[in-house]
Amino acid sequence: MGTSVLHIDLNALRDNWRALDALSAPHVETAAVVKANGYGTGAAKAARALQKAGAKTFFVAAVEEGVTLREALGPSPEICVFGGHMSGDTDMIADMHLTPMLNSLEQTTRHFEALPGHPFGIQLDSGMNRLGMEPVEWNAIKEVVMQAGPRLVMSHLACADEPDHPMNAQQLACFKEMTDGLDVRRALSATGGILLGPDYHFDLVRPGIGLYGGLPFEDAKSVVRVECPVIQVRDVAAGETVGYGNTWSAERPSRVATISAGYADGILRAISNNAVLFDGDTPCPLVGRVSMDLITVDVTHLPHPPRALDLICAHQTVDELAQNAGTIGYEILTSLGGRYTRRYTG
Repeated sequence: MGTSVLHIDLNALRDNWRALDALSAPHVETAAVVKANGYGTGAAKAARALQKAGAKTFFVAAVEEGVTLREALGPSPEICVFGGHMSGDTDMIADMHLTPMLNSLEQTTRHFEALPGHPFGIQLDSGMNRLGMEPVEWNAIKEVVMQAGPRLVMSHLACADEPDHPMNAQQLACFKEMTDGLDVRRALSATGGILLGPDYHFDLVRPGIGLYGGLPFEDAKSVVRVECPVIQVRDVAAGETVGYGNTWSAERPSRVATISAGYADGILRAISNNAVLFDGDTPCPLVGRVSMDLITVDVTHLPHPPRALDLICAHQTVDELAQNAGTIGYEILTSLGGRYTRRYTG
């Protein structure tokens, strides 16, 4: 085991989808977001597991991700592309039967001219100012678009992980004003929006981070465990330093384990000297800087030299690790790189 192992519990992934699905009414479809390689878990296997759980609609960020997903899932599920119909995407959208969420007049024109009759959705900007048509633009083309029969009209909440934030109600009102009375399915909520309650659910919800064990879904089961093999354990005398920059000095005679993991694996350098790894349920402080391929850990207190140490596990969630790094669980998960051996259960 020369590289770290990313353990992925597909049963937990399915259970999280079912739990989120249960939070909305029976008529509300629960889709699944599997962009960024299934939030680092491996999009193909994650999507197949979610398909078995009952997901029929999937969302990705870019057409290239949609191609990978179509090859994994077969012809039946709908695969929607948040990024819409970009120049050069036409053949892939057509060949792989993808549904672009059109974000602008330019994309709408491109899609209607290049693929007349091909399924599409619309993304509206309800106040986030990132993707989607603003009210003036939407009103100018709404009649033509509705005659073409969009599969879905959606928007995205900016502050859904803060339930009391006034932006949530502001965006809800804007989205309703832009879409009330239209004969089309509507979607506003990802994980955070689902937790805001039924006013935000409309016809389809699209959980992402909550499926993979992250906040704001506090009841989520843990999906990933990162196991890092120990390459070497050495004795370090009091006063000696460890790692680049001499940022950690041993205050006593110590034993330091060097593990096969680093920022090339998506383990953020920001956790240097500020996180722990686990030997079973025993915490072991990370000492020194995280480097490209290696991390050093103080294991002086262990009764035995460890074979491996866990960075993400039942005792340290992705969000707890993210807090140590000054970031969010999304970044921790989606940074998990291609060098891991991925092992699946369930």
